[in-house]
Amino acid sequence: MGQRTGPLATLAFLLAAAIAASACAPAASPAASSPQAAKTKIVIAVQPTATPETLSANAKELDEFLEKRLGREVELVFPTTFAGVVESLRFGHAHAAFMSAWPARLAWKVAGADVGLAEVREVVIGQDKKEETFYFSYWIVKKDSPITKLEELRGKRVAFPSQLSTSGYVAPLARLVDLGLVAKPAPGKEADPKTFFGQVAFAGGYQQGWEALKAGQVDAAIIAGDVPEALYREVLASTKVIDQQGPIPSHGVAFAKQLDAETKQQLKDALLELGKTEHRPLMRKGIAPIGRIAALTVRRA
Repeated sequence: MGQRTGPLATLAFLLAAAIAASACAPAASPAASSPQAAKTKIVIAVQPTATPETLSANAKELDEFLEKRLGREVELVFPTTFAGVVESLRFGHAHAAFMSAWPARLAWKVAGADVGLAEVREVVIGQDKKEETFYFSYWIVKKDSPITKLEELRGKRVAFPSQLSTSGYVAPLARLVDLGLVAKPAPGKEADPKTFFGQVAFAGGYQQGWEALKAGQVDAAIIAGDVPEALYREVLASTKVIDQQGPIPSHGVAFAKQLDAETKQQLKDALLELGKTEHRPLMRKGIAPIGRIAALTVRRA
């Protein structure tokens, strides 16, 4: 299924473009109402995975759980972009954030955030179902396709799930750069898959990309080991894998550098408690798709 590449190394070249995007994005400011509020209230920013209205409604129970454990007010906020989450940490408007791998790396790089907890999720690696803090994503073509390797996709049609997807776009694009199929971008610029493919589509999700491949609308698509197992196995049973990228880190929890050590530890302990079996549904409901979380030590270079 192709060679494995280190996720932080392969994604690093895209940071310049992300930094530029985050610098231009408006910072979320829900915690900036007063200095006193900043001392008494814990603000947690959540990378958007649905509409802010939906997330806010689903997060109520999680909010109450954390307030009870911490003995202080907790507010979950939902910036409209991942750049807004990074900026919330950078300027101290949020004390912690739930983020996917690429934005978490960006928060570490740009905002000096400490990525202190990692999600443990149920994934499928190859054909094996596991619980890990990482997974892989795969380039797929139809079973009867003559295409057998990425190089043969030059000039072809491809469907990515989303430009914001770490496993569905950022890591696959990094793989193309690693292989020299797409040029490494200049500082402040983004790698452009259109220089290699004849047509690039963003389907809106893995299911939609699979439907486009089935319908013959594209020649290749991406599937990841962290999608629902039924979808993953359906796709792999009906397609041919021509390459892969990973291991790709799962979601994580980043803590703002301004957060004091005592509060950080209290928040870590409360979040780790959510990883226990009886609380896991609450975590999934509040901040989908995060499941349970485990301690992770990440030091700045």
